[in-house]
Amino acid sequence: MNTHMKEIFISVSRFVVKIPDGMALEQAAPLLCAGVTVFSPLSHFGLKQSGLRGGILGLGGVGHMGVLIAKAMGHHVTVISSSDKKRVEAMEHLEAADSLDYIIDTVPANHPLEPYLSLLKLDGKLILTGVINTPMQFLTPMVMLGRKAITGSFIGSMKETKEMLEFCREKGVTSMIEVIKMDYVNKAFERLEKNDVRYRFVVDVAGSKLDP
Repeated sequence: MNTHMKEIFISVSRFVVKIPDGMALEQAAPLLCAGVTVFSPLSHFGLKQSGLRGGILGLGGVGHMGVLIAKAMGHHVTVISSSDKKRVEAMEHLEAADSLDYIIDTVPANHPLEPYLSLLKLDGKLILTGVINTPMQFLTPMVMLGRKAITGSFIGSMKETKEMLEFCREKGVTSMIEVIKMDYVNKAFERLEKNDVRYRFVVDVAGSKLDP
């Protein structure tokens, strides 16, 4: 192997992780995106210890992994909807007001933050993980009263990815997936537009009949 090839190999190896023994490849696939997206902020912000009370805003591909990983860490997890219909319910959950240590906000669309800030306890954190390209607004007293923080996290590092995979293997965490063949991809996109997937599609390339 010449020097140039060695440099390429070393560079690529920095972005490769070993799938733990016994973990199915179709299960590992969503963990490498949705799994580390929720594991990373819990790890970075010191929220891995058991006994915490957390909220997951939005129950989609990322949100459902947030529920599974947080519960595996021993957290009491509340699932919160961002829909207009259920937003009022969140505000009316007086028993949850000022009670959550953190909320992982997975919603990738503009939405008000006040209803969810009100659910956080002293020093609670609202962690944004959904990519939103329009300005978001909130009233500063909602943050000032309770010394709350609004922060964000985007996917995670290679180190966190390795830690997340080992954690999921150890705790038996698996994602809810639907395995499809290549000839179903267009239909899958149609279903994605209708939010008709629980909670991740995984394409079985090896098992698909591909034209030579």
